[in-house]
Parts: sequence; C-alpha cells; structure tokens
Amino acid sequence: MSSFRRATVAGTAWLGPDVQEVRLEFDDGSAGRGIVLGELVGEVGRGDEVIANTTAVELGLGSGGYHFVLWNLSRLTLDVPSGGHIMKLRYTPLQLNVEAVEERLACDEGRPEDISGALEGMPVVAGTLHSQLPAVALAYKDARPGGRLVYIMTDGGSLPMKFSRTVRFLTEAGLLYSTVTCGNAFGGEYEAVNIFGALVAAREVCGADAAVVLMGPGIVGTGSAVGFTGMEQGTVINAAGSLGGRPIAIARITFGDSRERHLGLSHHTVSALKYGACLPATVPIPKMSGSKRERVWSQIKRSGIEETHRVLEVDGESVLGLIEQSGHNPTVMGRTPAEEPEFFMAAGAAGYAAAQPDDRR
Repeated sequence: MSSFRRATVAGTAWLGPDVQEVRLEFDDGSAGRGIVLGELVGEVGRGDEVIANTTAVELGLGSGGYHFVLWNLSRLTLDVPSGGHIMKLRYTPLQLNVEAVEERLACDEGRPEDISGALEGMPVVAGTLHSQLPAVALAYKDARPGGRLVYIMTDGGSLPMKFSRTVRFLTEAGLLYSTVTCGNAFGGEYEAVNIFGALVAAREVCGADAAVVLMGPGIVGTGSAVGFTGMEQGTVINAAGSLGGRPIAIARITFGDSRERHLGLSHHTVSALKYGACLPATVPIPKMSGSKRERVWSQIKRSGIEETHRVLEVDGESVLGLIEQSGHNPTVMGRTPAEEPEFFMAAGAAGYAAAQPDDRR
C-alpha cells in the first residue's frame, strides 16, 4: 500500500539548484527527512504544510531515507517554467513537459536516413549501478585529460538527476562535460526520448569523445535471473553497437556481498551480457590475484559470455587512489572502496578502456 501523509516543514536546506532537503514533522508526532524537487513542487518554506509520499521509507527501500514532498498545501496553483512539448512521467499526476534533444536532430537539413555510423566509433561505457560513475569518470579523465565524457542517465533508478550528489560533484569538478537524461529520467542538461537518441545527441550535440550510460541512484531487483533494471546494460550495448559506437561493459564484481548471486562476478553482469546484449562489447576485468581472480575467471568461463564478448584484463587499481584524492566518498550498497575495491577497480578499468584507441581497428 502506498502512503501519503500530511506534514509541517520544520526546517529547510538547499542540496543544489532546485533541490531542498527538509525536516518534516507529521501529525502523529513522528519526524523525518524529505526531498523537495523544485521543478515538480516549487520551493517550500519553514512552517508550510505539505503532502509527502512516505512509502519507500516505510518499506525500508533505498531512497536514502528520504520522504518525497508531493505538494505544498500553502499554494493552490504552481507554474514551473519549462520548454518543449515532450512529456516525461507521462500520464501521471506529475507529468512535465521538456524539449527533447531529438527534436533538434530531426530538424537538421540534409541529415542521412541511415545513422548506423552516427557514433563514429565513440566509446560507450555501459554499467548497472550509479555508484560505478565516479570511478569511470576519474579513470577516463586520468588517461585522457582533455577528453569530453558525457553522462547519460537512464530511468532504471532515480528519475530526477538532481537527486544525485555524485553528478553534482563530478560536474563541478569538470569530470563530466555534459549530461543527458533519457526515457522518463529528467533534469539533465539535455533531455532525450530514449537511449538511441541520447547517444546520438551525446556525439552530435554535446560533442562527446566518450559516453558513460548508467541509471540514477537506486536499482530495482527481484533476485530472479532477469528481473532487475540493470538488464538495460544489454540494451545500451545494442544501441551503441547499432549506431556505430564501441560498447564497453562494466563488470559488477563484489566480494563483500552476503548474497551468493553477487559474490565475485554478479549474476547481473552475466544476465545482461548473455541474455540482453545481442551485439559484442568489450568487458574489462580488473587485474586481481589469488582466489578472487580464480573465482571471477571461472565464472566467466562457465557463463559463456566470452563466446559473444571480448573479455580482457585491465589494470584498474590506480582508480582507488584517484577516488581517495578526489574527496568524494562513493559507496556500493553502503560499502566503501576500501571494503569493496574490486567493484570500483572494475568500473575504473572500463573508464581506462574507453580512453584508449580501439586496437581492433
């Protein structure tokens, strides 16, 4: 059962442009933290009465412990400036209109109908978790300081990009050249209808040298072989390959997870590459030693993914030092790079691979 509760705003703080964190006091005397997305709700102030969606917190889900403010009862109407006529969150009470970047592409005179080579060999790094983003960006910038890396956020996790502290950090640090939100995700510098349009826009509108495609914070999973939103990794690989890009898949590798299906090479990686990806991708595996290396490579052999994809060892260890020096503190399922180094090394290995020329050409 979804829960919507009335609360009073007891305090506010700005997390970023158009994003507020608020202290909520509910009618039953309980309290909690809330998020206000200005492009949907407008600004709230201390003493305002609001309606908050409390479902995720009550279910103990990974929304960061936040409630989400749905409406400010202190106002009867709200007009939020926006442009374009493409709707996101379509046919829901929170639908909003945006200008889709594909509309610009459609207006180009003389544009060829066949865009199978539109990406011109551009590396496209595809992963399954938002926490992989900083390692990819840091490694790519380390190997190619002048390279323009564009982040494409899908709608597999958080829909508003502004919910991500990681994106704010990487953008302010100059590690991301531009951002695109596709599907029903919103809030990027550019909005796209789907991943195909987002990739073409990253190359032709943003001028990207490389793109990294990951969902926003949070992932939906059921424990089944294909019932998780990270299956989109296969779709991204297919889109990148069909448009003339160079797909690079991030392997999800963890050793601190208590769940057997995620120990070593996660079943998420195997399923996305085996059942989701119809076109080949490069899959960088970080250099490891001992039983960890043995486990991961035996899982690769058993999975059969080498029959379709190019799996190779890449040194990703230096990204751990880059993360520490950056001052940003990423975690995966609450575990730090010191506790789960192979996870971040794998993402870093993909970033390093994207910065290198394609040696198969």
